Amino acid sequence: MPTGKNAWKPGNLVMPAPAALVSCQAPGEAPNLLAVAWCGNVNSTPPMLSVSLRPSRLSHGVIAQTGEFVLNIPSRRLARQVDLCGVISGRDGDKFAAAGLTPLPIGGVSCPGVAECPVNLPCRVTQRIPLGSHDLFLARIGEVMVDADLLDRGGRFRLEAADLLCYAHSFYFALGQRLGRFGWSVRKKPAKRLSREKRARKG
Repeated sequence: MPTGKNAWKPGNLVMPAPAALVSCQAPGEAPNLLAVAWCGNVNSTPPMLSVSLRPSRLSHGVIAQTGEFVLNIPSRRLARQVDLCGVISGRDGDKFAAAGLTPLPIGGVSCPGVAECPVNLPCRVTQRIPLGSHDLFLARIGEVMVDADLLDRGGRFRLEAADLLCYAHSFYFALGQRLGRFGWSVRKKPAKRLSREKRARKG
C-alpha cells in the first residue's frame, strides 16, 4: 500500500459529479423534478447518457412508464432549488412550484425541461438495467438546448460563463478556475521572440 494512504471499504467516491435536475411527467399528472448526481455521458454516436435512480423514487416509476425525461444542468444560483428537489418528494406536491422553477416545453418529449437551467437535454430511454440499490437508465439525447446568452459570436458555448454546479460527498460546489483545454499538455509552446537588443547583438 502506498505510504500515506488509508484503505476504506468499497464506496461511491467518483467525485465531483454533476448536480443535475431530471424532469419527467406521467400522463395526466403534473411534471416532476428529481435532483441527481449519478449521471453521465456513455456514448458519442449516437449521443447517449445515463441516469441512476432508486426504484423507490417517484421519478423512477414515471420514467419507466413514459421512457423519457429531460436532464437539466443547473448553474450555481440554482443550488438551493436543486437541493430542495432532492429532499422533498413529488408525492407531496408540485416541485416546480415549491422550487420556484418554470416548466419549459421541449420538442420531441412530452415532459418539460427547466427554463432556469442553462442547458437542457431531452432524452428517450433505450434500456433500463437493474443493478441492486439503483436502476441504470440508458437514454439517447434528442437535442441540446443552450441559453442563447451563453453563446459567443461564433456560436461556441461559453462554458466558463455558465457557472455550473457540481456535487461531491454531500456538498455542492461551483466549478472553479479553468486550467487548460484538451490536448494542452502536449501542445508545443510558441517560440519566444528575441528582443531588439538581443537581435542586434546576434546580428
